[in-house]
Amino acid sequence: MHQLIMGDSDNWKSYGVVIIIQVIYTWMFITSKAAFNAGLSPVVFLFYRQAVASLFLVPFSVVAKWGTAPKLSLILLFKFFMLALIGITIGLNVYNIGLKYTSETVASAAFNAIPVITFFLAFLLRMETLKLRRIHGMAKAIGVMLCLAGVVVIALYVGPAIHPFNHNSLFHQSGNSDGQVHSKATWIKGTFLLLFANTAWSLWLVMQGLMLKECPSKLLLTTIQCIFSMFQSFVVALAFERDFSKWKLAFDVRLLAVLYSGIFNAVISWYLQAWCIEKKGPVFVAMSNPLTIIFTIFSALFFLGETIHLGSVLGGILTVAGLYSVLWGKYKESKLILTSNENLNIQGAEHNAILPIHENQEKIEGIVCNDGSVNTK
Repeated sequence: MHQLIMGDSDNWKSYGVVIIIQVIYTWMFITSKAAFNAGLSPVVFLFYRQAVASLFLVPFSVVAKWGTAPKLSLILLFKFFMLALIGITIGLNVYNIGLKYTSETVASAAFNAIPVITFFLAFLLRMETLKLRRIHGMAKAIGVMLCLAGVVVIALYVGPAIHPFNHNSLFHQSGNSDGQVHSKATWIKGTFLLLFANTAWSLWLVMQGLMLKECPSKLLLTTIQCIFSMFQSFVVALAFERDFSKWKLAFDVRLLAVLYSGIFNAVISWYLQAWCIEKKGPVFVAMSNPLTIIFTIFSALFFLGETIHLGSVLGGILTVAGLYSVLWGKYKESKLILTSNENLNIQGAEHNAILPIHENQEKIEGIVCNDGSVNTK
């Protein structure tokens, strides 16, 4: 009875933690977009974010794990450098520019494509299988197509406006409605930049899985990537943003976005996500991703005074449908593999149980004479 109660408690904790993670992501989209609208450069924002994250992660990593860390060779450090370059410096810079060109709703909808793109890249790298003659293979293929359809709908279809219930923005900014500020060409460009960023993140996730075999410490892996990406993003910011007025931070939404993204998103959400994956597995966390678009639409309509367009909502629904289709296919495939392995184990056990009986029968037949007497030689 005690174990049952404790199990229910862990389940409730997992559900609570996963909701907190998605709320953190939602407000990362919202505060980042508000900071860009206030004049903060996206490339400068990433440098500040990674600097704040490094300031928090390095002392904690030194105290907690650095003494037991594996030896860092030059080849391993180069792999860390490339991992940070692809997933953080390139991925997040492109994402921030895409967010600036579109809206929080589009960014949260595109966020759901990451597990689907990750599966597709893993399939191309022969880390995943796709059997189109089986129902689980068809489900995964349909999921990839639904995800791509969602991105196309977001990019090309605006649709009727859904007006906010509260017309006063939380950050006191005007003219930030979904799809009205930017031209059609800019909107399409921003959507496909978000898709490119998600592809970079997905490749980063696949590569990170391979890297964890060489460096099992997740904390060390995250900390070194933060340090490398901080220097990389500083170089990128210097190269692309020469207007130093866009580097300035004041006590407004720009500073809030940097601190929030650096502390809550890069540190706290990482820890909570690692805890949740350990307790319930990565699929459980991925299943909660659609909450971000629900929270983002709710926040835009009730707190931010923003207009949402039907195209963003429909595209988000298609992307979520694609996510669940791929996850369902993965679940059915893993269930079939588990059942097949159990059957093989049962057959092996039966074979091992029958084999001694046959051997004993041969021995007995070898010492019993035709007349039924026992040969004692």
